[in-house]
Amino acid sequence: MSDERRKWHERLDVTLWTLIIPPTVWAGHFLFSYLWAAISCAKEGAFAKFPTLFVAGTVLALAIILLSGWIAHRQTGMRGDSPPHDEGTEIDRLRFLAKSTLLLAGLSFVGVLFTALPVVFIGDCR
Repeated sequence: MSDERRKWHERLDVTLWTLIIPPTVWAGHFLFSYLWAAISCAKEGAFAKFPTLFVAGTVLALAIILLSGWIAHRQTGMRGDSPPHDEGTEIDRLRFLAKSTLLLAGLSFVGVLFTALPVVFIGDCR
């Protein structure tokens, strides 16, 4: 299929940089969560009743991870040689990196949810 006719997610270059997007977003959210909790506790002594900034940061992190996982899912389904993959072709490399990215996106999604749970269940800064 020509480059003009392929969909936008098929035209993306998959590298190791795309593989680290979900865990990097997870780490960024983890840092954001601790900074938000420290600032909230220092200023007010308790979490807000509805922490708008924290919810927005969590939703943004989850959206980026979901987008990364969706792109990876779409790229794992690309046609190529059937197994066994004895030759390292470009499409095999793409599907391997896409599958790895998909698995990391799932782990990162769960990690962001678990990082956000204390704000839901803990209401004070003791």
